Amino acid sequence: MREDGLHRLQSQEDLHLPDQGDGRLVAIVQHPGGHTRSRQDRPVTVFFHYSVHGSANVYLVGNDATREALIIDPAAFTIGLLDFIEGKGYAVKAVLVTHNHAHHVDGLRTLLRIYDAEVYSSNATLGEIPCRMVQDAEEFTVCGIDVKALSVPGHSADSIVYLFDRLLFTGDVLHAGLIGKTMSQYGNRLLKEQLVKKILSLSDDCMVLPGHGPPSTIGAEKLYNLGWKKTRSELNRDHYDLFI
Repeated sequence: MREDGLHRLQSQEDLHLPDQGDGRLVAIVQHPGGHTRSRQDRPVTVFFHYSVHGSANVYLVGNDATREALIIDPAAFTIGLLDFIEGKGYAVKAVLVTHNHAHHVDGLRTLLRIYDAEVYSSNATLGEIPCRMVQDAEEFTVCGIDVKALSVPGHSADSIVYLFDRLLFTGDVLHAGLIGKTMSQYGNRLLKEQLVKKILSLSDDCMVLPGHGPPSTIGAEKLYNLGWKKTRSELNRDHYDLFI
């Protein structure tokens, strides 16, 4: 927590921390952290947090050895999420953003007023917030965990996914059973090409942790995802606009 974090917490009105609509945090996977063998004895735990803001998933990834943690796509930063992080004794050191859509980053400003965390994004800035800009295929280490970033444009020009060994955080480019929504046929083709080139080549047991909806695996998506054979117009379903 920032040195002035406790003072900031004393004023909920100042922080505008929502106290309702807070999803339950559940540990969904425990996994050896990183690509390199030297780090495989440092397990990570991934916690899932459902945000009613945009029906989005927020992920908390904790290094159980160092007690450092990172957050992926802070859709909202609520009292429940804060209490959970502090109760677990994690120090949030980083935020990874998959793309700059409001329902995935609206909690970022509040989070940064509490924690002194570095923001990783494919953008140089998010509004007035400076970012550690990551490139396609770049590998880096954060919180003692090895991460690989992969650029997957189509849903948005800045969409990027993060690979933690066999855990893949896909933002809005790939969901269980659906590929990301696009605004044109060109965007749909581009997204499919990027997914086939960069994502479907991963191992079948790689877990897909999307920005909306339940988790899946690469193997399951190869077999059952509707997006591989259908165009955007054919995917005009009642609830498809949820994934924006």
